[in-house]
Amino acid sequence: MIERLELKNFTVFKDLTLDLSPKINLIIGENGTGKTHLLKAAYGLCAGAPLFKNKPKRGDDELEAALTAKLLRLFMPLDDKLGKMHRQGATEQAYLSARFSGGQKIAATFFNNSKAVAIQDRANYEQYQAEAVFIPTKEVLSFMKGFNSLYERYGLSFDQTYQDICLLLDLPEVRSESLHEKSKWAMAEIEGICGGRFLFHGGGKVTFKTEHAEYSANSMAEGFRKAGILSRLLETGAIQPGVSGPLFWDEPESNLNPKLMKLLVQILLELSRIGQQIILATHDYVLLKWFDLLVNPDVGHHIRFHALSWENGDLCVQSADDYRQLHSNAIANTFSDLYDEEIKRSLGGA
Repeated sequence: MIERLELKNFTVFKDLTLDLSPKINLIIGENGTGKTHLLKAAYGLCAGAPLFKNKPKRGDDELEAALTAKLLRLFMPLDDKLGKMHRQGATEQAYLSARFSGGQKIAATFFNNSKAVAIQDRANYEQYQAEAVFIPTKEVLSFMKGFNSLYERYGLSFDQTYQDICLLLDLPEVRSESLHEKSKWAMAEIEGICGGRFLFHGGGKVTFKTEHAEYSANSMAEGFRKAGILSRLLETGAIQPGVSGPLFWDEPESNLNPKLMKLLVQILLELSRIGQQIILATHDYVLLKWFDLLVNPDVGHHIRFHALSWENGDLCVQSADDYRQLHSNAIANTFSDLYDEEIKRSLGGA
């Protein structure tokens, strides 16, 4: 898991340091504060895990090429140039660094005219082999069939998180005895609320099966498809608490019925309790409030809230273990404004 993330002169970030909870992290902030960029940067710095699994002894040149390619495919900068991710107007180099729980570290730099990142610090990075998972905003079950081959052949307007998740979803399921009991519980809860389960036939073909019939995955509500993605990642072992790397999820609430959010929060809290680091970016008050209400430190839950905001032209972050302690909480402030307007209307009609 990631303990600390540092970004300097990278995209919208001038100088940002984030100390992450080993359990659940909620990134909040207004549009344009870099929430998705933060998730993608952290995910990109985990790219060495699959690289070193295949070949433990790799030099800096191979790692630099792999990290450069990963960042380009994650961020899709203008003209496919690495330098376009250098913070506009910055005179110093861009810097990205992640420190992991086992003491491993990776740090890379680049300038606005660089063609590849340069490794500045690499402490036992080859020992970090826990592969991360990134669930993007859009659900993918509705377009998985043929997506991977099209993505490799054509310049599709999807960043690489979509290809990565499609590849993970198409993995074979692991043996039932290899799954943690909490993973089995989560899968059963999702199947219960969806009224059936998604079946993955290979090659991106997905159907939905109930007790009495089988349907195309596309005929199911998008919220059910998003829940089905989480269930499948548990089924294949791509998410394996205590073994797999961080789970990044960008706006899990997108197109999710509010009634599903309580169950989703319960599942994520339980997975984090047994060793799964989770890093979410959200705009949604309902999701945020369910986390606040359901977290129970007495059973091993922990949440850290990270609020991004613009202050004097620079992006700043405030972190707290209680979201009510955040002085810049865009989600809570917006809903307070709505509540105030409702009170005004009620008083005006009295």
